Amino acid sequence: MKKRFFSNGIKLSVTVLSAVLLFAGLASCSGGDEAAAEKTIYIGQVNPPITFNPLNSPDIGSQYDQGPMFDSLLGMVKPLEFEPMLADTFELKDPTTLYIKLNDKAKWTDGESITAEDVAFTLNLLANPKTETNIGTYIAQFAGLAENGKLPEGETELSSIKVLDEKSLEITLKQAIDLNMIREQLGTKLFILPKHVLKDADPAEFAQLPYFLAPDVTSGPYKFVTYEKDQFVQYVANEDYYRGAPKIKNMYIKLVPSTNLATQLETGEIHFNTGLGIGLFPSTDFDTVKEMDGIWTKTEPNTSVQMMLFNVGTITDPKVRQAIVYALDRETILNKLLKGSGEVVDPPYTSLNPYLNKDIPQYTYDPGKAKAMLEEAGWDFDRTINLVVPIGNKDREQSANIITQNLTEIGLKIEMTKYDFPTIMQKGRVHDFDLLLIGNNFLLDPDGISVMVEEGAGLNFSDYHNKEFSDYFVKGRIEPDPAVRRTYYNEIQKIMHEELPLITLYSYQELLGVSNKLIKGEPRFYGTFYDVNEWDLAE
Repeated sequence: MKKRFFSNGIKLSVTVLSAVLLFAGLASCSGGDEAAAEKTIYIGQVNPPITFNPLNSPDIGSQYDQGPMFDSLLGMVKPLEFEPMLADTFELKDPTTLYIKLNDKAKWTDGESITAEDVAFTLNLLANPKTETNIGTYIAQFAGLAENGKLPEGETELSSIKVLDEKSLEITLKQAIDLNMIREQLGTKLFILPKHVLKDADPAEFAQLPYFLAPDVTSGPYKFVTYEKDQFVQYVANEDYYRGAPKIKNMYIKLVPSTNLATQLETGEIHFNTGLGIGLFPSTDFDTVKEMDGIWTKTEPNTSVQMMLFNVGTITDPKVRQAIVYALDRETILNKLLKGSGEVVDPPYTSLNPYLNKDIPQYTYDPGKAKAMLEEAGWDFDRTINLVVPIGNKDREQSANIITQNLTEIGLKIEMTKYDFPTIMQKGRVHDFDLLLIGNNFLLDPDGISVMVEEGAGLNFSDYHNKEFSDYFVKGRIEPDPAVRRTYYNEIQKIMHEELPLITLYSYQELLGVSNKLIKGEPRFYGTFYDVNEWDLAE
């Protein structure tokens, strides 16, 4: 981390959009001199949110933008270091009984108390067969649920949940599990929803509720104000927040092209960039950011990766998929675009993850071998392969050019098409691609990658089906012994290496720039908004 402090502060040069945002932020509060004195923070993000529905948010942009207004049960500010949020207690009373005790002061923004009934309501919604969700496996270890975390058809309530009193409940598990897994998945990633607001909603129509266009009763340190599509999400401080009222009155998450992040940081139009794959500087801009007056920078290792997904329904032969990987010069991508700030790994686990299987040999750049394998597999070199690329992440877009060149050099015909991220998600769901570039910030727990490859998982865009493979996830998910769990995830990585539903192109370090005006608070890969109510800006 490099800190830079200068007496002349930050130069201010706002664009028309920034002026509009600033006016909107001040106008939304009280008028006159009092409004002018209110503090406003601007955060730069590239990818727009797709939804404000916490039960079905497959994209990082949506998850991030829900963070200021919804609280989870726990926070994680460092790997596997958990702190209380809505839950003061989150522990196993015995190997198969999870006990949760909520903060006595926690309440919704309409003044109603946040209760154990709200937690039970959210969990029952998640388990309802009619509720569309991408996080069902987070509760798959609850007694009475199928492997996908769903109740039997026709059932709507979990018998394994017992509400003890207004602020506490118990959950019966199928068997003993790794406590850190459930702390990370259920504790830090699930946002609790208000039962008194949503109790009459039809689970089958849940995603279409007007509430998720403008959540007006929430639990977090900030309240939702408005979302101007592809421009900004606006929030205002929740003055009655149970962990203390925020010091900064107004917050905007601005949607900014990645190529403009550095400029807007220097001019004071944003106070920091989000990172997390949804707000990264192009690597070529980071040296410039390091030299800016009034800005300090940090790099942060993480579990984020950029991947290339194979549509196994259109590129059916694993040998062809292997050949394509041998044709990729991933080291050049890493060194040319990211200036070596990251690593090349084959599975979605980075070296930060203790479950990375280091015994699996890595695919190396070997175009001669790649072409020979394609010929041996009988590949039709007149066939066109559709490479689909999201716009927004400039490094990823440039990597697509290198990939296209690599594959063209071995005789493949590549047609590259680019789309905004909501369109990418739609194409992924219906498997409308041959090759798809996409990133993800995986959980530290090894089960986190299941969302991309397990049969029936919400983000299994590759349309990969392998029951033996999926069974290893089921076994690993409910195994309490880390040593035994490792054997299952080792097998998962071996199968992925051979069958290649996806390949990791590279992992990367977070490249973050922060204004000196932000005197408390900073972007973090883990738990950025955990203490956002304590953040402060210089007068």
